[in-house]
Amino acid sequence: MNTNNLVSVIIPAYNHEKYVQETIQSIINQTYKNIELIIINDGSKDSTWEKINEMKSLCEQRFCRVLFESQENQGTCITLNKLINHCKGDYIYLIASDDIAKPKAIEKEYNFLSSHKDYALCVGNNEFIDQNSIRCYWGKEKIFVYKKSKAKYKTFGEYLQKENRINFLSEEFGKYNKLYFRNYIPNGYLIRKSIFNKIGPFTPEAPLEDYWMMLQISKYAKMKYINEILFSYRWHNSNTVKNKEKMKQLTLKTKQYENMLLEKTDLDTVSPNVKETLIYGRCNIKIGIPNYFEICTFKRKEPKKVKNLVFKFKNKIVFAIEYENKIK
Repeated sequence: MNTNNLVSVIIPAYNHEKYVQETIQSIINQTYKNIELIIINDGSKDSTWEKINEMKSLCEQRFCRVLFESQENQGTCITLNKLINHCKGDYIYLIASDDIAKPKAIEKEYNFLSSHKDYALCVGNNEFIDQNSIRCYWGKEKIFVYKKSKAKYKTFGEYLQKENRINFLSEEFGKYNKLYFRNYIPNGYLIRKSIFNKIGPFTPEAPLEDYWMMLQISKYAKMKYINEILFSYRWHNSNTVKNKEKMKQLTLKTKQYENMLLEKTDLDTVSPNVKETLIYGRCNIKIGIPNYFEICTFKRKEPKKVKNLVFKFKNKIVFAIEYENKIK
């Protein structure tokens, strides 16, 4: 196996018997050739594991290395840690077992990362597909529409940019202060494996594993957005993000864990943007920890002037004097 420029594609699979073969096929169809495929079936209760094994012979012909494992259900965080530990490549491409990668996705993202060493993640835009893999769009309340003229959002990238008021083609993309407010990174990203040496393993203490990972990466490296549809994001009844109350609780727990990490962080080792987030923000009262700060990015969350505000951070005193958010 040639490990030079090897991309490790990892798939945590769970109860996606209808979609997993289409996901695997999308990796087989990649124009980038030097790929290993690693899949862990996390205790699926349907025929997902059988569907995966039906593709094994075809995968062994296509990829330089194939590893399929099945286990009792252990959850996404533990499964991801196992998948990453199996990887031999310098780059990791993560895809859910119900989504689809466009044929040139890995090639385009690899071409960028391989020539920009200060970036640790590259991602493209996402189109929407339904349960039958038909291209669709979001209307009001994220309801499917199939006519482009009736679409409120034509792509996931368009939705994320408007919702978060961020120009994805600017230097703002992937900055910690924006991510601390909310995760807005689309799906289908290629990650430089070495970044995991800095951010450490996933943990159930931060159950929104993708959000936690983005926060950690943004502390140490840059992220790049390619304004091209490189991924098909499947929108169906079992999407976790549709359960608003569950998402609220998962976000709360993940932010609480992140705040604990911040207390232990040496600010001299991370991006200056992390320190700015802590200084130029407002008290995050929602999670009941008054000594932490949440950056105010949007007009609707604009804070009042802060006078002589002091808080302890890693035995240091940080002052924020008469700060007023002037973002328009």
